[in-house]
Amino acid sequence: MTALDCPAIGTQDCCTRASCCSVIRHQRAVQEALFVCAQRPATTRSGLPFDAHLSRSKRQQLLNNLSRHLASNFWGDLEQHHPGIDSLHLAPEVSAAWKQRCQTRIERRRQPDGKVREVVTGRANVASIMISVRAFYLDIAQWAIDEPARWGPWAVPSPIKDADVAVVKDNKRRKARMDHRTRERLPALPAVARAASTCLKEAKARLQALMDTPPGGQFAFAGATFRRAAKDGTTWAVNIATGRRVDLGLAESRAFWAWAMVEFLQHTGVRIEEMLEASHHSLIQYRLPTTGEIVPLLQIAPSKTDEERVILVSPELADVLSAIIARVRDPRTGAVPYVSSYDMAEKTWNPQMPLLFQWCRSGESSRLSPKLLRQALQEVMASTNLTDSAGQPLDFSPHDFRRIFITDAIRSGLPPHIAQVIAGHTSVNTTMGYNAIYPGEAIEAHRAFIARRRALRPSEEYRTPTNEEWDAFLGHFERRKLSIGICARAFGTPCIHEHACIRCSMLRPDPAQRHRLVEIRDNLIARITEAEQEGWLGEIEGLQVSLASAEEKLIQLDAEQARQRRVIDLGMPSFSQIATRISTARGPSS
Repeated sequence: MTALDCPAIGTQDCCTRASCCSVIRHQRAVQEALFVCAQRPATTRSGLPFDAHLSRSKRQQLLNNLSRHLASNFWGDLEQHHPGIDSLHLAPEVSAAWKQRCQTRIERRRQPDGKVREVVTGRANVASIMISVRAFYLDIAQWAIDEPARWGPWAVPSPIKDADVAVVKDNKRRKARMDHRTRERLPALPAVARAASTCLKEAKARLQALMDTPPGGQFAFAGATFRRAAKDGTTWAVNIATGRRVDLGLAESRAFWAWAMVEFLQHTGVRIEEMLEASHHSLIQYRLPTTGEIVPLLQIAPSKTDEERVILVSPELADVLSAIIARVRDPRTGAVPYVSSYDMAEKTWNPQMPLLFQWCRSGESSRLSPKLLRQALQEVMASTNLTDSAGQPLDFSPHDFRRIFITDAIRSGLPPHIAQVIAGHTSVNTTMGYNAIYPGEAIEAHRAFIARRRALRPSEEYRTPTNEEWDAFLGHFERRKLSIGICARAFGTPCIHEHACIRCSMLRPDPAQRHRLVEIRDNLIARITEAEQEGWLGEIEGLQVSLASAEEKLIQLDAEQARQRRVIDLGMPSFSQIATRISTARGPSS
């Protein structure tokens, strides 16, 4: 049976399991099969928790990830490196080679010289790919039990083992990477904000110089000479030195929206899709019931968690919002234009709204795209000349501002559960995952704990010792050394045996001085014999106590040395025992 023998492909009877169709239809376009099955209503798919609390965009994102893992990262890679492969039963060398290739990916990076080079980097989501593939194989095994005739021929052993899907270490490494990225960018945030403001001022001054120049004329700015386009009403100019033609009006718009994005994100900590959905209607007022003071609030539309929230508008954020509204207002009506926007996550057109992040190009207002804002942000970063710990140009993503906002808020004393509400997380654990812990914070917390513990103990215990007390403390450790070992008596405690060390239980005999103990034992035996002969009965009892203690110390030494020399048999079988075993298991019948 081949994949094309399935009579349900492309019909109404086709199963709604996206993971099934993505691989079994390998003789057709895998992406087309995934698209067809993704349109079918379904409640469960391999590896996809289609829970009711998830928004449509989140479910779509999970489905896209699963389709990419199975169709591209798994089967597409196998078809590329093993043309003609037609079975899910992978040979050990094939699966091992695929796992090795899955560890890395090719990334295009722009170098300081401006050239783009392909660099092989480690893949961060290896565990997610392995989990998706393993779930796919397990799903087929379960389906084969329910429908043996249909799925039985495809039920084969999974190439993904338990060790391949261990996510504990991956989660810790991901958290470490996020924390390192946040710690590296948090000190640079003021410099980025200043650079965005500087770029905007320069772009405005350059555009004003162009507008003050007649069409076809030349003007100089910041050491460069430009020639304005001959056509009136245009903002194009040519750099005479390089011959490059630039739109200074477009450059000024990009600089303004880069500045607006940096300021908006650093003062709100919202996601970029939430920022782009902010409208003029999002600005609301709240009157405090106690004082009657009016507080401005910004309403954040539902996005990832499908729940809306409001955040307080700070004075700095109010200035940014005022600048944005003043820029996007229609000069004829004074109102913010209504524009349509396509939601890439929801895959639907949103109703027209007076969005804040919009611009007018070619006489038509439209919402700014995330790609344009990211490019404008990178232009700002290029002007800072900041570098990371590896010496590479420092890059900022819109989500970095969210991590920095949460980290800075918690470091400033904001309770984590309040930060959770502001950030719009469903769990406080997610919020703490964004929080980058600094080593200094752990040190200060430990010092505060010690201070609290000291406050509960008598103050005289922490007074500064005198020179005599310190000398007595050091002398105690110097006097611990004995001829046959070390005295373990605590500092400040008297000797309970009046320096009869052989009888003391606190004596720790030294193995190197065992011969001295033997001499002491033999001497005690000789003295007991002499006392018995001479009739010194008063000394015999004391000598016998010392003899018993000496023999006990010798037994203790011998037992310790025997324990250290002893070899423990773990019961491991020898090679001869393994080689002579006979297997009684039956192989698969042919």
